[in-house]
Amino acid sequence: MNPIKLMLRRTACPESIRGVCLSVLCSALFLFANPLQAQRFLTLEEAIATALQYNYDISLSRNDSAVAALDNSYRNAIFLPRLNANVGAVWNNNNQRQEFSSGLKREGDVKTNNVNSSVTLNWTLFDGGRMFVIRDQAEELVRLGELTIKDQVVNTVAQVINQYYIIVRQKQQLRAIEEQMSISQTRVDLSQRKLDIGVGAKPEVLQSKVDLNSQKSSQLRQMTLIQQLKERLNQTMNVAAGSNYEVSDSIPFNTSITMEEIQNNLENTNPVLQILRKNIDLANLTLKQRKAEKFPVISFNSAYNYSRTNNDVALNPALPLFNQNRGYNYGFSATIPILNNRNAHRLVKQAELDIQFQQLTLENQKSLINLNVVNAFKEYEFQKQALDLEETNILLAKENVSIILETYRLGQATYLQLREAQKSLEDAYDRLIAARYNTKVAETELMRLKGDLVR
Repeated sequence: MNPIKLMLRRTACPESIRGVCLSVLCSALFLFANPLQAQRFLTLEEAIATALQYNYDISLSRNDSAVAALDNSYRNAIFLPRLNANVGAVWNNNNQRQEFSSGLKREGDVKTNNVNSSVTLNWTLFDGGRMFVIRDQAEELVRLGELTIKDQVVNTVAQVINQYYIIVRQKQQLRAIEEQMSISQTRVDLSQRKLDIGVGAKPEVLQSKVDLNSQKSSQLRQMTLIQQLKERLNQTMNVAAGSNYEVSDSIPFNTSITMEEIQNNLENTNPVLQILRKNIDLANLTLKQRKAEKFPVISFNSAYNYSRTNNDVALNPALPLFNQNRGYNYGFSATIPILNNRNAHRLVKQAELDIQFQQLTLENQKSLINLNVVNAFKEYEFQKQALDLEETNILLAKENVSIILETYRLGQATYLQLREAQKSLEDAYDRLIAARYNTKVAETELMRLKGDLVR
């Protein structure tokens, strides 16, 4: 089994992502915690494990999924009654004056204390099944969050693989330049020796030195490019800028991938298609919720009330100095939708249209992914063939340079022949190194479309 797949077998949920390859992650942490020490070797597995732990996009997806999981943990609370308590106290101090038709007058300060409290209970017994739909939606949102994390993990792993091996590619390119520099240095030495013994020409020496200096400039540019690519990988892994490490020298390939292997059960392994199917499930639940709004809502209501009023003076004999009430009540209520400007009907139609939209989106994405798989597999097959051709071609170019260099040393080949052979070797290296990297990119893209980078 691919070691990356084995390492990431359980990366479909937040808990499993946190547990990926603890030992590998510890070594990666040690690596990046000591950026000023001598260069250490960073494996692809360590780079992936570090990215899975610290990559910003994955962390954001995990956070969204954690919110959905928190909501889901309270999903059954929707079936519970709502219980509220209310307490209030009011102190009144009024100057009151009354005149009656009999001529009687009363006047004085009236102080009143009012205390009110109540406990109310409201329990929805039936709402057309809307409570059950909301509970099911919470569970589906958790599954959607897990699929979103998996999709982000797959994309991040593919990104890390491509970024890691493009560093390897440029490292191989650097070695090719240094090999060319060695040949150019030999050209300089030979042309200088020929000039010294009187059988050479000054322009050959000068041109050899110009070519060597040009390659030295390419070497410096290549070294800078490698450092820039490492910083890009550092950002993806979310480690400190300037972290010092070395990468592999070679690019491994899986040359046995078949179209049947990729297309087999693609709809159930591709994260994007899984997310779109989950969106259809959520749209169906939304339709059920809208239909439930057409049904009456039956509730049980109960309350316990307490009130007390104290009057220090009763200017009106009909009013009590002290009044206290307490007791409880209960009953049922039904809210029956009769006419609401056909709003419920409109919302149902919207939900049905949303289901159709989600289904069309799924079918469209299926078509695009199948197209991408076909094109990616054709690219994969082409790059394999190109790689085989360039592996053979580089041997021919090396042998050609070796022969011409030796005949040039013996004075039986011209300077232009040697330079042309060296240029052919340089072009062969460029094509070979590009073919190696492009083959790996095509392989990674097939695995990404399959969703097989993680399991």
